[in-house]
Amino acid sequence: MALVSGWGRFPVVDTEMLRPRSFEAVGRAVADVTGSVARGNGRAYGDAAIGAARTIAMTAFDRVRSFDPATGRIRLEAGVLLSDLIDTFGPRGFLPFVVPGTRFVSVGGAIAADVHGKNHHSEGGFGRYVDSLLLRTGAGETIEASRDRNSDAFFATIGGMGLTGMILEATMRLRPVVSGWIRERVISASDLDAALRALDASDSATYSVAWIDCVARGRNLGRSLIYLGEHAGRDELAKGAEMFPVGKAPGLAVPVDLPSITLNRYSIGAFNELYYRMGVRRAGGQHVVSLYPYFFPLDSLSDWNRIYGRRGFLQHQCVIPEAGARAVLGDILDRVARRGDASFLAVLKKLGHGDGLLSFPLPGYTLALDFPVKDDILDFLDEIDRLVVAAGGRLYLAKDARQSRATFEAGYPALARFKAIRKSLDPAQNIRSKLSQRLFDEV
Repeated sequence: MALVSGWGRFPVVDTEMLRPRSFEAVGRAVADVTGSVARGNGRAYGDAAIGAARTIAMTAFDRVRSFDPATGRIRLEAGVLLSDLIDTFGPRGFLPFVVPGTRFVSVGGAIAADVHGKNHHSEGGFGRYVDSLLLRTGAGETIEASRDRNSDAFFATIGGMGLTGMILEATMRLRPVVSGWIRERVISASDLDAALRALDASDSATYSVAWIDCVARGRNLGRSLIYLGEHAGRDELAKGAEMFPVGKAPGLAVPVDLPSITLNRYSIGAFNELYYRMGVRRAGGQHVVSLYPYFFPLDSLSDWNRIYGRRGFLQHQCVIPEAGARAVLGDILDRVARRGDASFLAVLKKLGHGDGLLSFPLPGYTLALDFPVKDDILDFLDEIDRLVVAAGGRLYLAKDARQSRATFEAGYPALARFKAIRKSLDPAQNIRSKLSQRLFDEV
């Protein structure tokens, strides 16, 4: 047995860890014990990738089976990391269509969470570019699932948090690119209204994301920096620049768990003030930047989750439908600002329609906030959940570690259909995670 947590380091769970080396061994591991789930690189924040009894690490399955440069179609095993995919195929002129905020996630994990990036408003989520899956079900079958074959299993697996079976392989499409650089434009917004207007006016941009100051209050509530991006062409690069920059390993690390007092209203306020002023200086012009800092700003700092201390942190990521979003987002940010201990990296983005039955995105705005685990934080987040539910929104399962069943059920109207498909694939519910015990499974 081993003590295991997600990236947020909360909760910490005792589970059996297995690291199979063959697909046959994966099948045996699922059949042996009721309560297994697959785990990629451990970047889900909460308890989604921790088995109720057994956790099956898929990182050994890291081979590319085939690649067609004429179409960008690639078949690969589920344990391949996006970082390896980018480093290997980027110099050949191909990148994933969708990447989340870290490149250190597995392909299987990206499919299971239907991860979204800075381009969801314009190009959708990760699952949109997956053509087919090889899935080991809880009933012991290995099936090929696609939009045309076993389509129920396919759309339940996209965003299904690993609960339909073990993703073994996937066939997906990569984006052709000229370079590994992004043409970035920065817009400063003095308050939440200006930030929302800037995001709305930037719907034609391929990539858009806002850093939002979650400590600012009063007339500065919701002040933001909006980062727009497009893939840069050869003629936009500096003379002598590499066409595809090298993805460097994290150069800095957080060596110890920081004291809980480190993150407070004053330290976060000082950081946010400096960050905002630096962003304002860059606003207005265009800059060509490497894809790594644009898409993965925190990847340069190893073990950054230790900033929040030994008890870990909770990320609250919600999506609010466009109608009425301004009032709800303003209410949330005001409560967070008055509390004073939220993240120095808060993110606001626009989303479109999701593709899977349990995919998180819906047309509207998503707000992601990190909070150190403290004695009163669960009650505070329950308050925020009630605002989200009343607005017709929901929480992101890949980031969740504590929402209630009532909150979850209110936010996912396709849940009944998902449960029926899951039961057909796994009648005995051999595949169960700590998340499914909390939110899905019969008590």
